[in-house]
Amino acid sequence: MTAHHRFRDVIRIGPVQVASSYDGRGRDKHTAACTAPRCGFSADYDSRAAAELAARTHRCTA
Repeated sequence: MTAHHRFRDVIRIGPVQVASSYDGRGRDKHTAACTAPRCGFSADYDSRAAAELAARTHRCTA
């Protein structure tokens, strides 16, 4: 079963986008994903502050 996320409160910090969504159990989750070509960084966090910190400190390896 695939999850269809409806992202809200999307912001961009450098090449990284941070967004919030609800998981399958109704809990608030936050995602940070890099949009640079060939980077591949993305991660889910329980708090918005953690996702924004990851976005601010991310350095692309590509």
